[in-house]
Amino acid sequence: MDRLYIANGNNPLRMTLDLLKRADPLRSKDKNIAIGIKPNLVCASPASEGATTHPEIVEGIIIYLHDNGFKNIRIIESSWVGDSTKRAFKVCGYEEISEKYNIPLVDLKDDPYIAKSYKGTELKICRTVYDIDYLINVPVIKGHCQTGITCALKNLKGLIPDSEKRRFHTMGLHKPIAYLNALIRQDLIIADGICPDPYFEEGGRPTALNRIALGYDPVLMDCYAAQVLGYEPDRIKYIKLARDEGIGRPLSQDTEIISIYDSHEMNGSRIMQKDKKYLKIVDEADACSACYSNLVSALEKLNEMGITDRFADQICIGQAFRGYKGTIGIGDCTSCFEKHLPGCPPETEDIIKFLQELTSND
Repeated sequence: MDRLYIANGNNPLRMTLDLLKRADPLRSKDKNIAIGIKPNLVCASPASEGATTHPEIVEGIIIYLHDNGFKNIRIIESSWVGDSTKRAFKVCGYEEISEKYNIPLVDLKDDPYIAKSYKGTELKICRTVYDIDYLINVPVIKGHCQTGITCALKNLKGLIPDSEKRRFHTMGLHKPIAYLNALIRQDLIIADGICPDPYFEEGGRPTALNRIALGYDPVLMDCYAAQVLGYEPDRIKYIKLARDEGIGRPLSQDTEIISIYDSHEMNGSRIMQKDKKYLKIVDEADACSACYSNLVSALEKLNEMGITDRFADQICIGQAFRGYKGTIGIGDCTSCFEKHLPGCPPETEDIIKFLQELTSND
């Protein structure tokens, strides 16, 4: 369906309820179906920091479901490698929702997996996904330091084991994201654009957009998200790959964008992306998102301090550097490097301290 519903405002709960009332996506569904709600709780960070799904949005979904007779509901998620989903449930306000509405929280890090194949590529997917009849994806429209953006398509990475998340990076990230979406159908998407970080998936630089989008097509939603974040959709490789695989349709002149409150102008809603020249000193090869993101966050701070220009050697990071002998390495995968910071992933503050000491010793 080439249609997006948009709500602009500063009350996520009310906006979500109004979007669902307008779209009424489950009107013809059996009341006994098993429903899974998949937010983005990539890390244990409050939604106000720009990384995670506002709990008010998920609460609005639950109220709508309960009001319409749906009771078999669970919230499912797996935080990124190196962080605790259970801690994220607590910090992000989901434990309160669970207790208030008697909704189970399922930490997929504890889930066994099922192997599925697409075009000869085997992917491991958490078993809970196949116990669900209707998947509601609740991503955040936000930036990503490796792929440019993350929204509906990439949010499904939270439905695979940590070992598979690491392997996705060795496979180039974009192709397995597209293939994952060929194997998992998302029935409804409610994208959080309240205050996203337009640059980094772990948040810290929230930008007030005050927007929630509802749709059914993950390619269409991600095209919309890309434009909001200042990218042309074709620049995001996994969006193009997913489109080519027939997973969804791109944003076009035929797309119906319905603002439920007021007029919505696409061109007036874009974020201008900043040039990150300091990333030129990084040699990244198959790095996991958490590790790479922490390095980028560290370099951003070091750049503000005027330190990044002092590096003559490349800073290497990623699984492809295992066993390789280099000069400066970040993370356990670069343990053979002459100057190496351990960690899986190393914390941002530790990276800052490590790199500062390197420059002070030169």
